[in-house]
Amino acid sequence: MEDKNFAERLNILRAGVLGANDGIISIAGVVIGVASATSNIWFILISALSAIFAGAFSMAGGEYVSVSTQKDTEEAAIAKEQALLDRSPEAARESLYQTFLSQGDCETAAEVKVNQAFSKNPIKVLVEEKYGVDLDEITNPWHAAVSSFFAFSVGSLPPALAIMLFPEPYRIPVTVVVVALTLLLTGYVSAKLGKAPIKQAMLRNLTVGLLTMLVTFLVGHIFHVNV
Repeated sequence: MEDKNFAERLNILRAGVLGANDGIISIAGVVIGVASATSNIWFILISALSAIFAGAFSMAGGEYVSVSTQKDTEEAAIAKEQALLDRSPEAARESLYQTFLSQGDCETAAEVKVNQAFSKNPIKVLVEEKYGVDLDEITNPWHAAVSSFFAFSVGSLPPALAIMLFPEPYRIPVTVVVVALTLLLTGYVSAKLGKAPIKQAMLRNLTVGLLTMLVTFLVGHIFHVNV
């Protein structure tokens, strides 16, 4: 159980890192594009703030819908097994017995596990073994939404602050450097958490970020205006 909880915490942390990564790339693309189109700091600020709020709420909304759907599925599975347990305990026992057999247990071991389950908390074991749903770990869509909102917002800070704090001749170059370093860091962390090849993850992250900034820079440069 401790290993399972640790793995779940790692997944949550990794999702937070990926959400921050989205914030870095998205906002970097916006501010680089706007800064290459105009030197007006207020236009850049308004664009950055609009993009941050739009992106953060979009991420939070998408995560809320996704996790709500998952929660509905989990609750439906629990209700189904509870109804079976209330209607026919023997049928529920047989269902769990067949589940253990399908997992490779011998008849004796399966029977022992069923007896143990029904002597303690049968509904908990039924949903865990048949659907992989842990009653103690039912997903909360609000937690997921808030986490995504803040992860994206935190990730958006490096490019937004870099573009705002430095004077015009250095704005874009400094922002590119800051974003590149931040993307290398998030690529490293996500690879470590996911036990993936670190160098590939860092280079992939950096490549996507640089391409995004290059494209938006070119678009902004094409529509450059003097204000």
